[in-house]
Amino acid sequence: MKIMAIDYGDAHTGVAISDRTLTLCGFSTVVNAYRSEVVIERIQALIAEHEVAELVLGHPINMDGTRGPRAEKAEAFAEQLRETTGLPVTLWDERRTTVDAHNILAANGKRAKERKKTVDAVAASLMLEGYLTFRKRNG
Repeated sequence: MKIMAIDYGDAHTGVAISDRTLTLCGFSTVVNAYRSEVVIERIQALIAEHEVAELVLGHPINMDGTRGPRAEKAEAFAEQLRETTGLPVTLWDERRTTVDAHNILAANGKRAKERKKTVDAVAASLMLEGYLTFRKRNG
């Protein structure tokens, strides 16, 4: 079994997939597409290719804990994923993951233009790492 974390965005969607031991990220990529149908099609291909059994979708809650339009968009996308893949989808609080991803890439010498290409995959990897840690701690 593998778990896929998804950082869904308007034009770029980060995807990270765990290794079989559910210990760390074994694969990451960015899906560049504006239409949710195209993103889901690519995600379905990755699910089949990597034998994914569970999905974790970033839930962009506001810093004050409220839900805004981005959170509602993620909730609707989660429902689309459940319907099309038949897999369980967990909404995961993604506050600060993109900021942290930018900071990690900057600390490793990546310029802003270079960071733009991979920041969503790194953000998805950070979400996946947080979710895997949570699962281990809570059984």
